[in-house]
Amino acid sequence: MAKRKKSKSRTKRISFKLGTPKGKKQFQLPYRPSLTGILKILVLVCILAALGIAFLILDKYVKTTSSPQSPVILELIDVPPWVNEPLKEKIYTAAKTTSTNLRLDEKVAKSVQRSIETLVVWAKYVKVQATHDRLLIKAEWRKPLALVKQGLRSCYLDAELVVLDYVPMPNLPIVKVKGLEIVTKLPRPGEIWQKNDLAAAVAILDRLHRMDKLVVPDKPLLYEIDSIDMSNFNGRENSRLAHIILYTKDKTEIIWGAEIDAWQQFLEATDEEKLAKLYSYYKEYGSLSNAKYINLRDPQQTIPTPIDKY
Repeated sequence: MAKRKKSKSRTKRISFKLGTPKGKKQFQLPYRPSLTGILKILVLVCILAALGIAFLILDKYVKTTSSPQSPVILELIDVPPWVNEPLKEKIYTAAKTTSTNLRLDEKVAKSVQRSIETLVVWAKYVKVQATHDRLLIKAEWRKPLALVKQGLRSCYLDAELVVLDYVPMPNLPIVKVKGLEIVTKLPRPGEIWQKNDLAAAVAILDRLHRMDKLVVPDKPLLYEIDSIDMSNFNGRENSRLAHIILYTKDKTEIIWGAEIDAWQQFLEATDEEKLAKLYSYYKEYGSLSNAKYINLRDPQQTIPTPIDKY
């Protein structure tokens, strides 16, 4: 009995030593994530990377569309048929001086409008409007009627005596004004040239221009007129001779006489009678170049008889 008791006591001691010490945590194995968790993390990383790439592409697109390499379209609308490419280019050049980076908004449109009004005297009442894809430019155009040359410089004038810079306009019947009193220099483009003999010449050309549109729009008479001579304006060289004479391209003289609204002082036909005679003759004979001269001064109702040129 004593031997068995001794053996049991030893067994208890061994069991006690192998037990978990009191006050210490039990040892645990390190955490090992599952395959599903790893896949979720990879999917999240891919989504974030895709979003980053998308933002980079969007930023590059915005910069590209707003850069000078993608210019805003400029479009002229309601342009008269006589306006040629050099005149249109003046508008486009003036518009582009506003900014190197035109945008489609009303602020830029107003800036472009001011630039055109300042730099292009050919256009008046300019209006620029921004649409979804372009800037629309609309204006009224100053049509040249007269050409004045002095030395090496030339300029045009419209019906309002506004000076226009010279641009070749072979498609328009622009009449040369000769015999003007000498001036020291020509006015600058955009200025109004107030000069009595020049104003009288332009007034007659404006009447002819309006008559062309009313009476012979398909074959304007002005295309046959080469020049208007103002040398004897108001009889400053010889009071007995005609004050104003027009010449056709074939050198036919069209004796007009006194300036507009001065016919009564010199007992001439009225301005309306002069125009009626001239256009009646033109319609009957089809040209102004089959006579040596056509006299419009005499106050009569009959169509003037042409004098044989030869």
